Parts: sequence; structure tokens; C-alpha cells
Amino acid sequence: MKKQTIRDIDWQGKRALVRVDFNVPLDDQQQITDDTRITAAVPTIQYLLDHGASVVLMSHLGRPKNKVVDKLRLDPVARRLGDLLSREVKKVGETTGAEAEQAAQSLQSGDVLLLENTRFDAREEKNDDSMAQELAKLGDVYVNDAFGAAHRAHASTEGVAKHLPAVAGLLLEKELEYIGGAIEDPQRPFVTVIGGAKISDKIGVIENLLGKVDALLIGGGMANTFLLAQGHKVGDSLVEQESVDVAKDLLQKAADRNVKLLLPVDVVLADAFDNNANTQIVAADAVPDGWRILDIGPESVEQYSAVIKDAKTVIWNGPMGVFEMPKFAEGTRAIAQAMADSAATTIIGGGDSVAAVEQMHLADRMSHISTGGGASLELLEGKELPGVAALKDQ
Repeated sequence: MKKQTIRDIDWQGKRALVRVDFNVPLDDQQQITDDTRITAAVPTIQYLLDHGASVVLMSHLGRPKNKVVDKLRLDPVARRLGDLLSREVKKVGETTGAEAEQAAQSLQSGDVLLLENTRFDAREEKNDDSMAQELAKLGDVYVNDAFGAAHRAHASTEGVAKHLPAVAGLLLEKELEYIGGAIEDPQRPFVTVIGGAKISDKIGVIENLLGKVDALLIGGGMANTFLLAQGHKVGDSLVEQESVDVAKDLLQKAADRNVKLLLPVDVVLADAFDNNANTQIVAADAVPDGWRILDIGPESVEQYSAVIKDAKTVIWNGPMGVFEMPKFAEGTRAIAQAMADSAATTIIGGGDSVAAVEQMHLADRMSHISTGGGASLELLEGKELPGVAALKDQ
């Protein structure tokens, strides 16, 4: 996993072509509602500028489906980045072609240029080599700092690396160090907390982790399918009938490998999927008909928190319940608090877990918050990320 980084290059007078992940949420007025991903790229951009480079940035935004969509242009991003860098960020209306080439070639050391949304070009997601070659004309060295897109083999993430010397940015390096390091050589006890709605989304992750972790704590909708696999009734709860056998198999594998796989011992029930529903807390094996599980219960929280307290490395991916509704957010909040209070290396990977930790104002108490949901999942699954594989080895 050891890749060359921007620290391995002499940047004086060079043009850095940098793939960033500026896929930020916008409101109806095209105002950025969360600039976390832009902020996360600043250290790499600043390093390049401080070391004498000019910088050409490229990113996707949203899902324009291979055509120009005016409300998905990157102009608001250029303005926000300019504020963060305290300098002008030039913006061009093309991703490749004559206008982009001219703008890139006219840059002086210390200048920053942002190209238009890479996904306006139908060739991007096909990883078309003609687009990769056109992009390569815009820089001397390619830098991938877009961890959130590193699991995609696109022209701007993987293809272009075939045509230029290719290295990792500081954010990508940090993601690989934390998540890759935890998987390859964790400090033990190594605990993973997995939540979210479906087992089917995370079978590969759980299977890979069963060979590496000391304990696996399961919550969220996926826990219901495990409870069903153990022969418990789950009322009207969300379950994946087609994954019951998979859950049985995973429970058996955990037992065979002496991995502690914890399921909720008690649950918070509701009589409707609604924050104003009637609720009750029952043992996980005593769910009455007509009720649905929407969070883990207080005893489960206590058990899970105790395991986290003793851990040296904890990775969390996926909420424990329907945390968007205050009545069913307590399990997720308590896990976030247990991680914040822990002395372990704590890693948050995945969109909903990140949202929960930020909502609870605990983000600054975690060791690392991943910027890439899909990419962090694939890393946890043990998969090679195309955007990383394409970079030069140390």
C-alpha cells in the first residue's frame, strides 16, 4: 500500500494536475451547504503552492449523467476554495480541450485553476483513454487526493495515471495510513462496529474483517436479519429474507474463528416508522408482532461501550438505529460518545456514521474521519482501489 506522495517530487516550476473530491452538497440557490471535502483538500493544494508549483484541479460534482448540467457547474466551489486559500482560483468552462490547455499553460507558479465537472464528459466514467490523454496535457505530474473517488476506475482517477508520473496527495495518504493501517497491522484489541440497513451491502466487509478483528459489534437494520437467523421473531422490522442464510454462515464463521460477534440484547421498538410513534424497550428475543426495531437498547449500548472502552483500534461504519429521528438516535449517539471517550485509535468510515458524529459535535475527538464512504468500505473489504493501484510505489 506504500505509494509515493507529493513529498517525493520537486515541484519548483512544475504544474500539478490534482484530482480532488469536491462533490459537495448544494442547495437550490447553488450555495454549498457543507464544505468539508473542499477544506480536506486544502493541505495538499497549499503544500504544492508553497513548493513552487502551479495547480490544476479536477473533480466531479453530482450525477450529471454525461452531459452539461448548469446547476452542477463548479463555480461555487471555485469561489469557496478561493476564500479558503486567500487567493484567486481561476475557473474554466471545459474539462479538456483548447480552452483548458491554454488556461493551464498560462499558469505561473502559485496559480490555481479549476477545470469544469469531469462527469460532463461521457468519456469520464468509461475511463476512456482519449480523455485521459487530454487531461495529461494539462499537468507535469498527476496527484490523486480524491479518496472518495479512488474506488472508481475513471479517466480522471485511474486513466490519467498511465500518462503522467502519479503520486498521492496528503489526504489520500492519510486515509490509506489510517484505514489501510488498521486492516493490515492494527493495535489490538481491534474492534469494528458495523451498522446500517442491509447485510447485503456489507457481506464482503464482514467476511474480510472476521479474519482480522477481535470483536465485531452489529447494529442497525442489518442486526434484525442476524436476529432472525438465530431464530428470533422480529415483528415488522426491516429484514432481508434472502440474506438469512448468509447471516447464519457469518455467525458460524465468527464462532469458528473465536471472534466475538455481538448482536443487540435489547432493542427500542416502535409501532410505526415515525418519530411520534409509541415506543417500548424489550429483550431482542421478545419482539411482539406488529412492532418494529428502530434502535439498539440501553443494555446493548452498555455492552458495546464496554468492548469499545477496552479496544486499541476501533473502526465504525453505519448507524445503530434510525438516528435521523431523535427518538431512535440514542444508540448511535452512545456509540459515538464511547468512541470519543476511548483512548483507542478511532476511525469513522462511511457517510451516515460521519453525519452522526458531526451532528453530535464529536468529530474533533476522533482520530480519523474518512471522506469516502464507498472507498472506505472497499478498503475494509480488502479490495484494491483502482485510483490507488495506479500510483507509483514507494
